[in-house]
Amino acid sequence: MWSNFHTHSNYCDGKSPIEDVVRKAEALNMISLGISSHAPVPFPCQWCMKPDALENYLRELNVLKGKTSLELYSSLEIDFIPGVISPSDFRSKLDYTVGSVHFVEKLPDGTPWEIDGLHTLFLEGYEKIFRGNIRDTIERYYELTREMVATACPAIVGHLDKIKIQNIDGKFFDERDTWYQQAVKKTIDVIADSGAIIEVNTRGIYQKKSTTTYPGPWILEYILHKGIPVTLSSDAHHPDDLINQFSVTASLLLTIGFRTLTLLHEGRWQSFRFDEQGIIIR
Repeated sequence: MWSNFHTHSNYCDGKSPIEDVVRKAEALNMISLGISSHAPVPFPCQWCMKPDALENYLRELNVLKGKTSLELYSSLEIDFIPGVISPSDFRSKLDYTVGSVHFVEKLPDGTPWEIDGLHTLFLEGYEKIFRGNIRDTIERYYELTREMVATACPAIVGHLDKIKIQNIDGKFFDERDTWYQQAVKKTIDVIADSGAIIEVNTRGIYQKKSTTTYPGPWILEYILHKGIPVTLSSDAHHPDDLINQFSVTASLLLTIGFRTLTLLHEGRWQSFRFDEQGIIIR
């Protein structure tokens, strides 16, 4: 049995209605499920929920909670853009929040620059905003993550090192570089002081955009060292991906030394032991 607290529906760029996601979770005998469609943003965004759909989204989730034996929770994956949007903007409407950084600064025309979309778009911002300085680019990304945690801390920090998908064949940097590891560790130190949970996100693996989870193994080792709770998620945009790569990732976590995963159960965050087959609730 598994849980997943980072999932998407057709209210954003997910491929299926919420009810289809819930039914698949029931078929998988999942313990609990959080639906966390991309929150609306105050500018055009193809993959975000439309602002006028939010109330229907929350209403539908509340109706489905009464129709399933599954523990179903209401959430959003919320962007952090200073002065524009943050997880605290939606917290009162939700059971929990997922906070992620998808945008870093603005292009010269004022468009927020997306760092995890097409590589050509990444290169545009890299050149026009950061003048081809990869260290400044990466450090600003992690700086924004730290600012999010310090000022609008979500329950779950989403795909911590996802910007690495743009580092194709290691052409920009080496994760062993001292400056890169310092930026990551500084960010994890801030999360450790916040009480937030870090997700171990499998989407990069099954999409073949990364050979490792978000975050990767060496970062997970530091997270374990800092005693930060983790939860396993797939960032599913289709019901068939609800537990995609969970068994192999659980094996990785056990090898690193993790012994518990944190999940919402009976309305509160709790830590449970796990193995390659799932979460152990006795």
